[in-house]
Amino acid sequence: MIELDAVTKVYQAGKVAVRALDSVDLSIDEGDLVAIMGPSGSGKSTMMNILGCLDVPTTGHYRLGGTDVVGMRENALADLRNRRIGFVFQSFNLIARTSAARNVELPLVYAGVGRRERRDRAQQALARVGLDGRGGSMPNELSGGQQQRVAIARALVTRPAMILADEPTGNLDTVSTNEVMQLLVELNDAGRTVVLITHEDEVAAFARRVVRLRDGRIVSDLRQKPLPHGAPAPTAGGTP
Repeated sequence: MIELDAVTKVYQAGKVAVRALDSVDLSIDEGDLVAIMGPSGSGKSTMMNILGCLDVPTTGHYRLGGTDVVGMRENALADLRNRRIGFVFQSFNLIARTSAARNVELPLVYAGVGRRERRDRAQQALARVGLDGRGGSMPNELSGGQQQRVAIARALVTRPAMILADEPTGNLDTVSTNEVMQLLVELNDAGRTVVLITHEDEVAAFARRVVRLRDGRIVSDLRQKPLPHGAPAPTAGGTP
């Protein structure tokens, strides 16, 4: 589903060329649950931007579902993002004075979906994340965990092939972290491809595969046995 072939990304910082990614090769199969990890400056944010079609490689190729994004025009990239990728961000990115249901509908508005279908699909997505009946709530009426569930519902409403979650539990307490990760695991178990960008080992413990970056290169790529379904997230100091 995802193929990076010798992907390099170079940013110009004044007179200095910063090589954020350096000849990265990576393949992710449909239906996998992968955590991409690394310290600050490792390249994981750049990796997220390229996987999410928010940026394109300087050199190399990125194929998403067989489509090479290199050379695509911005409107084509935007269409590909909207159809194939659901984004979940650390800061939720909900519109403050807009109801949960309307927040979930937004990608469908951009896709030109009619009002009735938008409403029905938003209600279905909210029910899928355990927020049936909360569509009229404003973000400030919801807990952090509930706001992230709204964000996940918004990511699901376009029925994307992949969910790309950037530090999805960074603003959540331990209980909410566990609830959100269990939800992402459930979505993966149902066949959705999930890619996590994280620096937290507790979050990566839920993944089937962990890819570690350092200085723009992949330094390890390991399969692991994920936490059993329903198991709580381990604490920072290890398994509780």
